[in-house]
Amino acid sequence: MDSAGLKQKLLQLDGSGYKSYRGVRGAYSFPRFELFIDYVQGDPFAAPSRLRARVPQASAGFEPGLYDRDVRRVALEDYLARAFARAIGSVVRGNRGTGKSGHIGVDSGGQEILERTAAVVNAGFAEVRFAAGLPADGRRCLGREAVAMLIDEVPRLVDASLFMDALDGGAVRRHIEAAEDQEWLREWLRREGLAAFVADGSVLPRESGIRDLPLKGAGVVEFISPPELRREPMLPNRGKITGMGIPGGVTLIVGGGYHGKSTLLRALESGVYSHIPGDGRELVACRDDAVKIRAEDGRRIEKVDISPFISNLPFDIDTTAFGTENASGSTSQAANIVEALEAGSRLLLIDEDTSATNFMIRDELMQRLIAKEKEPITPFIDQVRNLEGEHGVSTVLVMGGSGDYFGVADTVIAMEDYMPRVVTAAARRIAGSRKDIRAAEGPGRFGPLSPRAPLARSLNPRRGGREKVAAKGLRTIVFGRQTVDLSFVEQLVDRSQTRAIGDLVRFGLKRGFFDGEADLAAILDLMLEAVAGESLDAISPYAEEDARAGRPGAHPGDYALPRRYEIAAMINRMRSLLVRP
Repeated sequence: MDSAGLKQKLLQLDGSGYKSYRGVRGAYSFPRFELFIDYVQGDPFAAPSRLRARVPQASAGFEPGLYDRDVRRVALEDYLARAFARAIGSVVRGNRGTGKSGHIGVDSGGQEILERTAAVVNAGFAEVRFAAGLPADGRRCLGREAVAMLIDEVPRLVDASLFMDALDGGAVRRHIEAAEDQEWLREWLRREGLAAFVADGSVLPRESGIRDLPLKGAGVVEFISPPELRREPMLPNRGKITGMGIPGGVTLIVGGGYHGKSTLLRALESGVYSHIPGDGRELVACRDDAVKIRAEDGRRIEKVDISPFISNLPFDIDTTAFGTENASGSTSQAANIVEALEAGSRLLLIDEDTSATNFMIRDELMQRLIAKEKEPITPFIDQVRNLEGEHGVSTVLVMGGSGDYFGVADTVIAMEDYMPRVVTAAARRIAGSRKDIRAAEGPGRFGPLSPRAPLARSLNPRRGGREKVAAKGLRTIVFGRQTVDLSFVEQLVDRSQTRAIGDLVRFGLKRGFFDGEADLAAILDLMLEAVAGESLDAISPYAEEDARAGRPGAHPGDYALPRRYEIAAMINRMRSLLVRP
């Protein structure tokens, strides 16, 4: 059916019951694009309807070089979703009645460039997936208002965002090339044996703790690398740049309060993702297996081998398969490290401000007062070198309160007025001059990692007679009868990632990946391999329902690809989780 037919349908629905809108589901040919109405909401207060606008590539005009590699395709799709969102701000009138009436929205993201389902570009077409609240007065269709939305506004949105000749070609290419350079930097880090890189001129401070935009103004300090750590990578698009390369091994970031230690670490945490031009962190790169570790009092732990850090507990509690419903700061931080390693991380990012003090250090005075046989904790300081030697795990650690770490560090960087200075030699000299030296504690080795196989029967997405999986904001997932708290999973950056994590676990259960034999790392591999082969669309419950009904799929437009480490974090924080060691 063409757009005139859709217009006639909508006019005929004017004044009828809201569920009548379901009759407009289908595909419609417009002069320059095709509109798919994939899912129609049943109520004006319910989640908005799901639509797609598709332009044939012959008309869209995006040359293959803009999407011929995954990194370029992802960046172009990201740009188109943002262009559609910008157009909404200038084209869409807004509220048109009850509930979500008149709303048009697209998942356009924040400062990061992530693989999303909001837009699709290939050799055949360019497509944007968006949500629309079909207009209502109470629970009556406002057909004429729906005509204004779908017949007038949507074509203007498509014209502004899905045709190359309507876009700023230079901005499109800068967006794509920025993402490509950042991915190249992360690959370069591994080749060079580096943990992270911060380019000269980067702007690391953010506007506030709740706004991720770069800080602006006369007092903003641009990053300048210290000469001892300066590197000069040659990027594929920008060419030669300079900046600070943080070596693998154990790196301390020290300095006084408010001098930029934690700001630098937060930039490194975020450096596992690519950022949009103008963010200030476009050339801050961290190895993509980096995981931020912190204490997490109160979380549940299920049969995790924390014995490298905690052993000889009172009452002979087994720490090789430790479980608790209410972890302490030290046990939670130990479990968080072991779980990150289990998922494949080989780079830990730690800030003393969010760590359990007794997990990080037991100083010489405390050692004198409390004998080792009465202290079950082997502090991190006594395992950090074993982690590197036995498992190739590097650590970047912000430390402002304990100089004991000077003796185990390969590199020490002091932040002064947001500027880095290498002080490794001075730190070693100070460490060597001490008269009262703490004794190393623990077994002298970390030991093997102990994989665990999650059991499918413990991960039930059903609530009552139906599945219930949903993201509630950035840090909460409802999964069946339980609510999973991800408040301290700090490298989650987008609610669409959170939404995808819940449905990925549900998808893994349906595919039989949780078979009681595969360990968690293998399950994560299977999930991400399936998504890479089939796209993120495959995890959508809408796609499954439509496949069963023999209808075209209601393709999701609100997923962003999460990392394996955040998927693992969700599974490990489910209070129902059972594993087979």
